[in-house]
Amino acid sequence: MTVLIVEDERTLARELGIFLHQHSFTCTVARTAHEARAQLADTPFDFVLLDLGLPDGDGLDVLAEAKQNELTAAVIILTARGAVEDRIGGLELGADDYLAKPFSLPELLARMHAITRRRFGLHKPLASCGAFKLDLQARRVLHQGQEVSLSVKEFDVLSYLVLHKNRVMTRLQLTEHIWGNLPEAGFDSNYIDAHIKNLRKKLGQLADVEWLETVRGLGYRARL
Repeated sequence: MTVLIVEDERTLARELGIFLHQHSFTCTVARTAHEARAQLADTPFDFVLLDLGLPDGDGLDVLAEAKQNELTAAVIILTARGAVEDRIGGLELGADDYLAKPFSLPELLARMHAITRRRFGLHKPLASCGAFKLDLQARRVLHQGQEVSLSVKEFDVLSYLVLHKNRVMTRLQLTEHIWGNLPEAGFDSNYIDAHIKNLRKKLGQLADVEWLETVRGLGYRARL
């Protein structure tokens, strides 16, 4: 998943980026309200971690504008402004959660996982896909209790399709949400096709994977 970190404190922004990268998030940093607006207009992020005290404006104004522009990303406000009225203001504008600084990085991650479960209606720790179970927090795929060996990107592609089950996800959508706006060097859009092929091969050795559909001319769908 992709994350926009809106934070003007360079050290904190770097720590957040490193921590979330270690948990397989693709992060982009915006250090001003202007940069945040530009990023939000250009890229469909999954999460926005939003500081309020930005050097050129108030993060709440960025949030209000983004919501008016139909922002779909989950928003967590991270700020030193921990007064009740600030928290209420942020939540009323559409933020999904609020953490006052200083905060624990593992707690932030746990809240991101909780938001993901709520947004995708996951009521159990494991998500089902055919004969397989996905443990989104531990980033594992299980078949009859045994872990199936997948690469990082194979898991990312599979989990994104399962979270958006029964919806056609285009190659562009998958690319943006897994590689972000700045794909790694040498990126080729055919990588999505290659990962789907590998998933079918690895999972198909264990059980039926007809639910992993190709939608001709569009992309892929997990029909579950």
